[in-house]
Amino acid sequence: MIETHLLMLLVTVIIGLIFSYLAILEKDLLKAVGYSAVQAIAYAIAFYILMAPDIVLAYIAIAVGIYSALLVFVVSKTERYEVV
Repeated sequence: MIETHLLMLLVTVIIGLIFSYLAILEKDLLKAVGYSAVQAIAYAIAFYILMAPDIVLAYIAIAVGIYSALLVFVVSKTERYEVV
């Protein structure tokens, strides 16, 4: 039972790291916001596996909801693609 939880935790953290890396490298800012939201969901699942429901509720509300919506609003006021 514990091995299953540790394996699920490892997978969610690796998914979070992969999507963080993709968000950093992405030139399209809206795709980067999407990658960041997926990363936040992966870390929220990791917090749930670690049995921290209060942190999960706050993290989902802030990182997935408010943060993503604010970044989409800011990107809509600027250029969508990063200029090199």
